[in-house]
Amino acid sequence: MINFKAHTIILSLVGVVALGTVFFHYVEGWSWLESYFFTVITISTVGYGSLVPVTPLGMIGTTVFIFVGLGVFIVAIQQFAQFHMEKREKHTEWLISRVGDIAKNEPPTAIEDDNPQTRT
Repeated sequence: MINFKAHTIILSLVGVVALGTVFFHYVEGWSWLESYFFTVITISTVGYGSLVPVTPLGMIGTTVFIFVGLGVFIVAIQQFAQFHMEKREKHTEWLISRVGDIAKNEPPTAIEDDNPQTRT
């Protein structure tokens, strides 16, 4: 699995959202807010249906945008999950090593100290 740097993923997401917003603003004639909203709900696969492209260029652009934008969105989610899984794995390894160190240096338990043969 390829590990991308965080800034690469963030820039890719921002770039896709910005390009989608500009595209829909000029092609569909929507406001900047409507264009941004449609872009975000499209790449996140929510798709409320309140805005629908009506121009042929808008429809074709939307299908291309879905493939590109969804791909970038999926990679971002996958990288985020992988980062957290690796972080948890490192923490678990650290925790296991600490438990092993404690077990080796642990003083004897009360049962081991209670040897009736050595009592006076």
